[in-house]
Amino acid sequence: MASHSDKEQELHVDTEPRSEFEPINEKRLLFKIDIFVLSFVCLQYWINYVDRVGFANAYVSGMKEDLGLKGDEFNLINTCFTVGYVLGMIPNNLILLVVQPRIWLSFCTFAWGVLTLSMYKVTNFRQCCAIRFFQAVFESCTFSGTHLILGSWYRENELTIRSAIFTSSGLVGSIFSGFMQVGIHHSLDGHRGLPGWRWLFIVDFLITIPVAIYGFVFFPTTPDHMTTTSNGPRRLFSVQELEFAKRRLPVRDERAKLDWSVVRRVLGRWHWWLFCLLWVLGGENISLASNSTFALWLQSQGYSLAQKNQYPMGIFAVGIAATCGAAVYMDKFRRAQHWHVAVFIGVVMCVVAVMIRAQPSNPAVLFAAQYVGGVCYAAQAIFFSWANVVCQSDLQERAIVLASMNMFSGAVNAWWSLIFYSATMAPRYERGCYALIATAVASGFVAGIIRWFQRRDMQRKSEALCENMNYTAAFSEPKMTSR
Repeated sequence: MASHSDKEQELHVDTEPRSEFEPINEKRLLFKIDIFVLSFVCLQYWINYVDRVGFANAYVSGMKEDLGLKGDEFNLINTCFTVGYVLGMIPNNLILLVVQPRIWLSFCTFAWGVLTLSMYKVTNFRQCCAIRFFQAVFESCTFSGTHLILGSWYRENELTIRSAIFTSSGLVGSIFSGFMQVGIHHSLDGHRGLPGWRWLFIVDFLITIPVAIYGFVFFPTTPDHMTTTSNGPRRLFSVQELEFAKRRLPVRDERAKLDWSVVRRVLGRWHWWLFCLLWVLGGENISLASNSTFALWLQSQGYSLAQKNQYPMGIFAVGIAATCGAAVYMDKFRRAQHWHVAVFIGVVMCVVAVMIRAQPSNPAVLFAAQYVGGVCYAAQAIFFSWANVVCQSDLQERAIVLASMNMFSGAVNAWWSLIFYSATMAPRYERGCYALIATAVASGFVAGIIRWFQRRDMQRKSEALCENMNYTAAFSEPKMTSR
């Protein structure tokens, strides 16, 4: 007969697992993820764009004249930034697999904030190149790293709208930077002997540091880091919630490790090749806006400082509307597909290129074309959420694919902007218009190929699942015996 202490021990063993897997309110969990995860990555991307666009705003607000910049030096500084951005992407994403994102992303935000501050002391072209290069190395953790993190928290039907919110936060940062430059020029230009464009970098730094601190304190890392020094996330999420957060996502191949086999896994699948090509083309569709062609056109036409900073904001406003519209389309329409959005963007960008090429000196046409061209920003959320979904089963492959997409796009843009969107080509950008037509058409075509491969893989998985179920059923059905 069992003793009283034995019964207590048995009772303890029986009840312990129940407390471990007590029901989780999924809506409440999703709300907490939005509050703590989405809030920080959006704030980080927002300040990332404030700092990044701040350089272009400073350039057209007196920096060019004060530093004696001439010719293509503006584009060369941007190329240095792009090179640093490219070199930092894959290392940053791989670091996020082994170091808590809470720590690494917050550190990178602090680092590029300090480098932004140092820009207020620059005196020549070479200093701008060096600082912008290292600034980009740290900033490169933001975009592809965030998409990796979002894919670790959200399901497929939740991912597109969150990716859209994240992308829109960067565009809001671009708008904010323009307003801020105008405000700083009016209120601080000449204060303590510093021109307004130098004060812009100081103010950017003062905004960036609180974001880094917020991330270190409140950003909850990812469910994959829950077993390692997880004091931070345990203040915000219980162990049961983190376990549930992992279980609610599609099953992942846990045999896949971060070792040399990842090279074979990545290069042996079509995911890496086609998604990188897709975003190279999508990124060059955006290059019309990202290379500040509208601001340079306004400068060549003699517009005022306020106009040069404020008029381009319309591009980003259209980008926000297009990004959110694409996300709603993907979320609400049952037959919606990612490639639909890619084809739509391709058609719009072809129209934009034709408008600019036809009448580059007509302000009405140019304004309309540049603003409509903001539609291209919708590709960021759609293409990266698409890659997140397709590569969901292999965490290491997903990290490399997302980083490589941005890396190759940046690598191409490093020389693409010099050939097709050089500052000396304003206001006509003839070569840029032809290049835009080519990338717009090609991006729609590649999206169609990706969809074909995706459907083929889904069909193969479905057939394999049916075969496995039939095989299992054949050996599990009880044999009927004759009487």
